[in-house]
Amino acid sequence: MKIPIIRDVLEESDALARQNLERFNSEGIYVVNMMSSPGAGKTTLLERTISELKSKGLKCAVIEGDITSTIDSEKLAHLNIPIVQANTQPFGGDCHVGSHLVHAALKMLPLHDLNYIFIENIGNLVCPAEFYLGEHIKIVVLSLPEGEDKPVKYPLMFRECKACLLNKMDLLPHLDVDIPLLNKNLVHVNGELTVFPVSAKTGSGFPAWIDWLESRRSNVAKVAIRELEQAN
Repeated sequence: MKIPIIRDVLEESDALARQNLERFNSEGIYVVNMMSSPGAGKTTLLERTISELKSKGLKCAVIEGDITSTIDSEKLAHLNIPIVQANTQPFGGDCHVGSHLVHAALKMLPLHDLNYIFIENIGNLVCPAEFYLGEHIKIVVLSLPEGEDKPVKYPLMFRECKACLLNKMDLLPHLDVDIPLLNKNLVHVNGELTVFPVSAKTGSGFPAWIDWLESRRSNVAKVAIRELEQAN
């Protein structure tokens, strides 16, 4: 008697993600999967980040994830960069961007002319962390008004990420937030997490964030060049 075995539900997703990564590497593009809860300031943070990178002559694109609407894409339109809207409502309203949406978006982007692609994932501290899209790095944005407990309430998100952008630092004088406790919770969940206190509104903390992001991209670019030379 044969017993059927259900395939890993992530098998197909991971296969597409690997294809995405191969394409990114072949084009020398550094890909950032940016996640947060709704209202943490991802779009505003992304707007300032891309403006800073553009001032350095770097070319960026965005895959904008949402269940429905183009609201965030419209906020970024003035940057005059390639933007692809990835809505999940036609696929059942998934609470995360899937590797299939990223794969489809690549056909609409000038990959040969990009240094960065930012995936702005759907606002959610749970399921986006569970899915690999082919990105080089996952980043979580945590805003001060969310409080100190989010890392311990949603540990997977903070474990999967390499950096945490602690946003809305300009509100600190107006909030009852225990920063030492927040940092303690972040370290407890992920001792290797790099934390950047920033303000997307004022630009505070951005030089360190941009320098770190550039150093990460440079390392990936060196590997891609070495692999290309070996292949030839």
